[in-house]
Amino acid sequence: MQKTRHTWQSLEEVRTAAEQGDPAARCYLGICYQTGQGLKQDYPEAMKWFRRAADQNDSTAQCYLGVCYQTGQGVPQEFGQAAKWFREAAEQGDPAAQFNLGVLYETGQGVPQNYAEAVKWYHSAAEQGEPQAQFNLGVFYETGQVVPQNYEEAVKWYRLAAEQECGPAQCNLGLCYETGRGVPQDIREAVRWFCRAARQGDKTAQHNLGVYYANLEAAEKATQEGEPEAEGLEESQPQ
Repeated sequence: MQKTRHTWQSLEEVRTAAEQGDPAARCYLGICYQTGQGLKQDYPEAMKWFRRAADQNDSTAQCYLGVCYQTGQGVPQEFGQAAKWFREAAEQGDPAAQFNLGVLYETGQGVPQNYAEAVKWYHSAAEQGEPQAQFNLGVFYETGQVVPQNYEEAVKWYRLAAEQECGPAQCNLGLCYETGRGVPQDIREAVRWFCRAARQGDKTAQHNLGVYYANLEAAEKATQEGEPEAEGLEESQPQ
């Protein structure tokens, strides 16, 4: 279901619309209080407006409300309530809520740990282009947990997330090229993806680049000093 786009000229117009019961305005006012955008940051006030919009079935507000319970912003941390609100939004097709609900199922916070449910919600979010869900789904396919191990499918999801500048996905895509899992082995392509992830501060990719250059240097010496002892690469895990 596509939401109607709202345009307000000022924060005063947003507040007026919110007080008149507009759920999108209420959600936006909550975001302003949460982030301190144009208003003094006030988490309890943000919660108030998120809840009002969420009670009107606004999926974005429901997702934000879930995050507040998940992180303890403006309300005591309560994962069960987080799961409740994420589910409300996820069932309406909100990709961020679907991803967040997947995380709760994967970690067993607020719901019984259930990897199959986690994968289900990651898949729903990933299909809508949510990069973190795409990355996590790729990890499940690469490891063969819950789903049949499928390196080609892992590469597919890593690539979609990597192209959205998800650092861990870029790192794992590089490792797939390094090892030839799901794609033809291509060291140059591996290094390219490691570099993209490393520039974003991904420590695993930085480590892998260091290993690559160390092994390259060792290989150059091998003709005179014998075979080098290769170091191991690392892989990013679900977030």
